[in-house]
Formats: sequence, C-alpha cells, structure tokens
Amino acid sequence: MKLLFPLDENTKVQDVMTAYPWLKDEAIKLDARFKLLDSPLAKMLIKRATIADASKRTGFPVETIIAEVTKMIEAHGA
Repeated sequence: MKLLFPLDENTKVQDVMTAYPWLKDEAIKLDARFKLLDSPLAKMLIKRATIADASKRTGFPVETIIAEVTKMIEAHGA
C-alpha cells in the first residue's frame, strides 16, 4: 500500500488513523507504549496531537515513528 500523504512531525495523528484505521492495532503490537492510543485521554487529545507530540509521549524519535509507520503502511496489503 502506498502512502496517501507525506508524513512529517506536524502530521496529525488523527489524520493518519483515519486514513489507515488498522494502524492503531499494528502500532500497539509494535510497542506497548502505543497502548496510549487506546486510552480515553488519547481519544480526546488525538484530534490535536501531531507525530511530534506522539514522539514526546512515547520517547520514540520523530524519525523512528515516521519510518515505522511508513514501513507498516507499505507492508499492509502487500
């Protein structure tokens, strides 16, 4: 599967999750820190959160998040 839009530090997490609804479950499998995506607080904050915000919350560098998300998207449905 190809990326529908470029990912960068300012990309909204909600935009990514809307475009790729299966991605949340894949991210949680990748690392337990992404279980935050399933929390009630995340559901409220996700509308404004960017990849840079996710980086701060999880401790993953922005570049790592972008690389892993890109890899999951490209591998999905292949």
